[in-house]
Amino acid sequence: MIVAFSVTPLGVGEDVGAYVAEAVRVVRESGLPHRTDAMFTSVEGEWDEVMAVVKQAVDAVAARAPRVSVVLKADVRPGVVDGLTAKVDTVERHLAES
Repeated sequence: MIVAFSVTPLGVGEDVGAYVAEAVRVVRESGLPHRTDAMFTSVEGEWDEVMAVVKQAVDAVAARAPRVSVVLKADVRPGVVDGLTAKVDTVERHLAES
């Protein structure tokens, strides 16, 4: 599965980069395939391992912020491997054909 999620600390002011970095650090240290962009971090793996990483990322932010908002979108597709790359490659291939 692929999960795209964002973790936003609330009640800490406008500059949340250091808090978000703690969540991204958890994802990077997980060893699972992942990507981070301006809005979301995507992580790929089996259900239990991905959800455990999301929980750890939220917990890392919650340890420093009084409140945390989480947005999560999941693509549950058993048997798919390397979906993070394959999905983007498919779109790029279609763009090249146009």
